[in-house]
Formats: sequence, structure tokens, C-alpha cells
Amino acid sequence: MITFQAKTQGHQTATLILLYKDTTGKAQHPLIPKDVTEPIKDLAEKKQFDGDKGVLFPLMINDQLYLLVGLGKQKDATPTSIRIVVRQACLSAYLKNTPSAEIIPADHETETIIAVIEGILLGTYTWDKYITPPKENAPIKDKDYVIITKKKKTYEDSIVICAGTNFTRDLVNDNADTVHSEFLEKTVRDVIKGHKNTKLTVFGRKELKARGMNLHLAVNQGSRYEPKLIIVEYNGDKPNNKYSAIVGKGITYDTGGLNLKPSGYMETMRMDMGGTASVIGTMQNILALAPKKNILFACGIAENAIGPGAYKPGDIIKSFSGKTVEVANTDAEGRLVLADALSYLTETYKIKRVIDIATLTGACVVALGHDYTGLMSSQDDFAQKMLTSAQATDDRAWQLPIYPELKNAVKSKIADIRNLGFAKGAAGTITAGEFLRQFTNDVPWAHLDIAGSAWVDGADRMYFGHGATGASVRLLTHFLRNH
Repeated sequence: MITFQAKTQGHQTATLILLYKDTTGKAQHPLIPKDVTEPIKDLAEKKQFDGDKGVLFPLMINDQLYLLVGLGKQKDATPTSIRIVVRQACLSAYLKNTPSAEIIPADHETETIIAVIEGILLGTYTWDKYITPPKENAPIKDKDYVIITKKKKTYEDSIVICAGTNFTRDLVNDNADTVHSEFLEKTVRDVIKGHKNTKLTVFGRKELKARGMNLHLAVNQGSRYEPKLIIVEYNGDKPNNKYSAIVGKGITYDTGGLNLKPSGYMETMRMDMGGTASVIGTMQNILALAPKKNILFACGIAENAIGPGAYKPGDIIKSFSGKTVEVANTDAEGRLVLADALSYLTETYKIKRVIDIATLTGACVVALGHDYTGLMSSQDDFAQKMLTSAQATDDRAWQLPIYPELKNAVKSKIADIRNLGFAKGAAGTITAGEFLRQFTNDVPWAHLDIAGSAWVDGADRMYFGHGATGASVRLLTHFLRNH
């Protein structure tokens, strides 16, 4: 839990003092206790602590732990670097057994305080549901933090947004046979419970079949779980105003289908519902923050399993839109589920713009690595607004091209369109985006490929530990509230 107070009280079991290298040992922040100021000056003079980035120095004064936290030179410090250092300090051994701590920030700029909040809430997140806790000397996980600054609604909103981001991470991190379609439906119902300005629609196998959403059904043919398209209408504005829509890929587990993934590529494929999880986390944020907007949240959920009923490479399937699709590869399944959802949403609802979000292509990881989400859009001004939100939230995105000639790359010789580009190994991310664009009924469209940014495997990355990152929840929440 995070709270705010204007002055330090010294009631907590530890105090973190964030310091820039430029000011360490000089005129101290007025909120730093006087009995700590002289030791800081003395340490700086002896060059034992001068505020270098990431350096931690503990002091015990009157039975109170003060942890000096170096942020480096102020001109070089960024919100990202502050998040990283705050995470490092909060996870350090010095705070292992402290139930509470207050934090004195190096300045009171809004972006600095938000960086501190996110360094705490996003940075200290861990997925340990299945780890047996030690019987003795277990670290205190749920700490109370007091940030010494004046309370602002912006800061309280940031706490809400972090909660939605971490909720997304929980969904992605859990077992595939826990987070199946029924579980996700219940999750959505729980999130919208008590919100009278929402309307829920759920399509199962029967309803999908009746509407001709055959691409979605095909992907799920090998699974024992029910496929679902879940739609939530949030009506925060006048009823006649059009919706902004976001739709997430929700492949609860992706074997690759009959184009089976090899070992080393399948083990983390419970994260292939990351797009749907991000939609749900964003929805939780929007319902809590209550912007005066009309927003449509949609989750296309299936499991790409193998079995005697699984769909096959070479199949030709008629989509909801009427287009026939050649299945060139069963591991290009997410775009099939999204295609039916995009077609249905843009044909059925009054939508002014639609965003899809998906762990869509390994090619995006090759192109952009793990720190940036791939962004494509049918309109450049739409893309620029998305990039503005990415910049504002440190939920990074990079625009990739889309252009008229790209439609030739997904032409089929035996159907209307092919779910894979013809040039083997080339432009996999943007050809996947072009495939989706052709199912949007010319509604302004943007696509977020979070295949790289949604997951940390192994070593920590920036201010994220192992597992899900909640990619694009902050970006989407900001965009939907501000544009």
C-alpha cells in the first residue's frame, strides 16, 4: 500500500532518502531530518557516498534505518532510471524484514513521483503463487510505503493503473489450465460487477457458430475448453457517441497446432493470452477511473491445442466477414481469432476507432527486441496519439510501416486471403498486421504486437522481474482517457 504525507513523521521502520549526485553533501532537501544531514555531508566529503546511480548506503541513527539511494546526476536521471533504482532499493536486503518505509523523493516533479510509485508497485511485483514460503525468516512481502509529498489525484490514479497492470500480470503468469475461457469469463464478470454503466455479451461455441465466426472456432477445434468472445460495453458518455474499441488475443495456450512449436518455444505459451489479459487490466482501470468515454472491450478466447479434431494446414475456412482464408500455418492462429472479432465488432457496433493487442509474432521480437511493442495503424495521426501515450507512460511502442502494396503479400492462390505472408521469413510482423487490417471494415485501426514486450524470461529487464510485464495496459489506459 502507498500513502502520501507532506512531512516526514519517522514512524516507519525505515526511511529511504533519494539523492541526486549533484546535490549530495550540499544544501539538503528540507524534508530530510536534520540529524541525517550532517552524516550525508560527511559521507560525501569522504567520498563514501556521493549519489552515484544505484548505490545504496545504510545509516542507523537513533534506532532508525535510513537508506541513502543514489540516482546519479540529475540531468541524466530519467523516470525509467528512477523506477529501476527505486525497485533495487525496495528489493534490497536492507528492507527485507521491514514492514513499512517512508520515501523522501529527490524532487517533487510529478513525473518523478509517478516513477517512484511505479518503481514500488511494478518493480516489487513477484509471481510466487506456487513457491512454498520458507518457514523461518521469510521476507515481508506486503509492505506499507509512505511517500513524503503532497497527495494529488494524479498519484492516486497512478496507483490504480499499477493495480490494473499487476492484475494483468497475474492472469498471464498463472497456469493455462487455470486461466481458461471459463475462468476469464468469470474474471470479467467480477471486474464489471456493480458497474451499472456496463453491458456484457458472451458468445460460446453455439453463438459463434450461429454467426459464422468459423476462424475463431477452427483455432479451438482441438481443445476441450469452450471458445468465447467476451464483449463489455462501457457507457461513460452520451449514448449516441461512438465507441473506441480494444480487442485482445486470448489464446490461453498455444501449442502451435499441427505446426507444432519445438521445445524451447512452447514452455511459456500460457502468455499467448497476454492481449486479452491487457484488455481486462485496462478495463479494470477504466472502470475505476470512470472517464466520460464510450469504450468497447473485447476478448477473443481460444486454445490452440492438438488432437483428432484440430484444424489443419491447408484448410480453407470462411470467416465472419465472408472472406475465405487459407490456413498456411496453424501457428498463425491469433490473427484468425482476431479477424472474426474485428469483423464482428466493426460491423455490429458504432465504432470510431479500434485497437487490437496481441502476442502475435516472433518476428516482432526479432525486429524490436523486448523493450518495445510493435505499433501499426491505418492512420498516421492515430499512430502518433498512441505513441504520445507510450512516451507518457514508459509503456514503449515503435511504429512499423503499413502500405497499400502490402496486401499483395497475404494474397492466396486458392482463397481470398492467406494467414501467412508468401515471402518466407520476411516481414512477418507487418504482413500479420496487414492480414488484420483487411478485417476492420475500413474503421480507423491500430495494432499492438506485444510478443516481445509482454514477457521477461530469465534475467530482470528494466524494472520488471521474471514473467509477465502487463505490456500496454498503461499505454491503453492513458490513450483511452486522453485522446
